[in-house]
Amino acid sequence: MIKGELFIISSPAGAGKTTLTNLLLEEDEKLKRVITYTTRKKRKNEIDGVDYVFVAKEVFELMIKENAFLEYAIVHGNYYGTPKKETFELLNQGFDVILVIDVQGMKQIKSVIPEAISIFILPPSLKELESRMRIRGESEEEIQKRLETAKREIPHWKEYDYIIINENLLESKENLSHIIKSQRFKRQRFNLSLIKDDELRSLML
Repeated sequence: MIKGELFIISSPAGAGKTTLTNLLLEEDEKLKRVITYTTRKKRKNEIDGVDYVFVAKEVFELMIKENAFLEYAIVHGNYYGTPKKETFELLNQGFDVILVIDVQGMKQIKSVIPEAISIFILPPSLKELESRMRIRGESEEEIQKRLETAKREIPHWKEYDYIIINENLLESKENLSHIIKSQRFKRQRFNLSLIKDDELRSLML
């Protein structure tokens, strides 16, 4: 079986990476998301095992010792990590895998899997980013903390393979979809079983 492709999506908090990913997952059955583990508290609208896998700090640190993460980082005082086993299982099953992680995580994964495709989502402005955070109901302290983090993350856009400005959600979703689907037409992923004509297939062996 031809292995799937690994995609990394990063953005400042509130720029739309999770919303865009969820829209893609709804319409693309070949795409799977690996759920990030975290030690932060669950928000009201979040579902354990869907948005994140919420675990105690002690559990997370035990998983670090067991080398269970492809990458992990501390963000705003909480652990976040990508489970290794689930990621490779999906890739080996032929699914394209999407990881929604921060800049730190992207760098860790690229050092291990340099062929991973990285995509950075930008907000149209910092003012709009702040507005989206307020709509999500975050506290003033949390908003200011995340804006400062965004100012540190945005300069890393040059390290990503693709950049999308998320001004219009549906347009951004289409752009993201085009990037992912185009990777499936690479020569390395071409499946000769798609060629039904024996003569043509023999020429391609």
